[in-house]
Order: sequence, then structure tokens, then C-alpha cells
Amino acid sequence: METSIAVFRGKGIRKTIHNNEWWFSVADVVEALTDSTDPRQYIKKMRQRDSELNSYWGTICTSLRLKALDGKMRKTNCANTEGIFRVIQSIPSPKAEPFKRWQAKVGYERVQEIEDPELATKRTRALYKAKGYSDDWIEKRMRGIAIREELTDEWKKREVRREKEYAILTAEIAKAAFGVTPGEHKKLKGLERENLRDHMTDLEMIFSMLGEAATTEITRVDDAKGFQESKRAAHKGGEVAGKARKDLERKTRKKVVTPENYLDIPQKRRKQLNEKE
Repeated sequence: METSIAVFRGKGIRKTIHNNEWWFSVADVVEALTDSTDPRQYIKKMRQRDSELNSYWGTICTSLRLKALDGKMRKTNCANTEGIFRVIQSIPSPKAEPFKRWQAKVGYERVQEIEDPELATKRTRALYKAKGYSDDWIEKRMRGIAIREELTDEWKKREVRREKEYAILTAEIAKAAFGVTPGEHKKLKGLERENLRDHMTDLEMIFSMLGEAATTEITRVDDAKGFQESKRAAHKGGEVAGKARKDLERKTRKKVVTPENYLDIPQKRRKQLNEKE
């Protein structure tokens, strides 16, 4: 477990990793949005007001150890992002209203994207642009997303539907393409919970796309069915990219897989915005 502080409207919100996702102190969030001097009592009254929230409180919250004011690790009611949003819905404080409006806006946007999938692509492009990525990088990233979706759609048709299976097949492609697993690739780049693909160089993205596009084609040609046959096709697809990568490395005498990442992009973006002001 890892405990750290998240800034939440100027307040310190304790959070920790649990089941591979962030969980936040419910009391800290309530205190930040209500200025209550006794957030635990506030939560008790809130649960009394909202019978629906109270009915599945045990599902939303999990008791996890977080560092208290006295420096000791104490059990604290925590909720993941979805759970925290549900808690915020039950807070009648004016400070909670911006979050409620934001939730409503996000929900509305998702409905729009279901009706018009192209909107999701446009919003993704805008998000990467806002983060400071170059237009050329964004084009490759978006193409990679499309190739990835085509591959996962093909897997679904062939009775590969579980997220865990997707992860194993993806790792099979990556290992054959790059000579390292996604976990090893992330470690080389100094990444923790960041998305590896958001930190790939142009060449890394190109070979990733080649491996996944080749896997899609081989899966169809071999008419792979089920997980094991799809895994063999994934290895073959990764090998196509792996051979091309090795050939390039021999001719350039440079490694395709590098420690280069884009962790400093938020700082660069802030600097650019400050320079404009």
C-alpha cells in the first residue's frame, strides 16, 4: 500500500492504492466540501438523510490504513473515485455544487458520445492537445487507439472478453515486439501508474501499432478461436514488429525502446501558458 496526499480544493485529501486503484478518505472529502468540524458526525447524519446511500455504504466504503494527524497509521473509511462521487451527491453544501455540475456535464457528454462516437475522438484529441503533446504525436496516438480498438473487437468476436485475458495477450505482443514486457517497459521509463502508451516515442508507437495490426490480420487469417489460439496469433503478430525493430536497430545502432517519457509535459504546458499571460 502507498499513502499520499491529493490536493482537493485547497485541502489535503489522504489517498492510498487499494486493488490497483486510488481510494480516498471519505471524512477528508466531506471536511473539504463542508468545513465541518466533525466530519464523522456529518457523515452519520448524511447517511440518515440518504437511505439509499446508507443501504450500500458497506459496498462503497472500505476500511484502509491511512496516516492520521498524530503520524500513526489508523483505519479510515475510504472510497474509490466512483464511491466518492456518490458521496458528493449527498452533500447539500454549496461547495459540492461545482462537483455535482461537473458530474452532470460528464454524464451528458458520455450520452452524446454514445449517440455520436466521433465526439469521443474529438475530445480525446483536445485532451492530449491541452496536456501539451505535439500534433504529430497526437495523430500517431489516435491511430494507435483505432488499431487497438480493431484488435479488441476481433478478440471479442473470438470469445476473448475478459480484461485479464486482454492484458495477457497485449503483453504477449509487446514482449515479442519490444523484447520487454509492458511492466519492464514502464519501469525503464520511470512510470508508475501512468499509461505506458502516453509516454511512448514516435518509433515505439509505430512498432506497437505494427504489432497489433499484424496480430489482427494473423488472427483473422488463422481464424483463431478462444484465448489460447489468440495468444499464439498475438505472439506471431508481435514477432512481425520485433523483426522490423531489430532490423532498424542494426541499421541505426540505436535502441527503439528508450527511457524517454513525457512526465514533464504538464510543467512545460504550464510554462507555455504563463508565458502567454
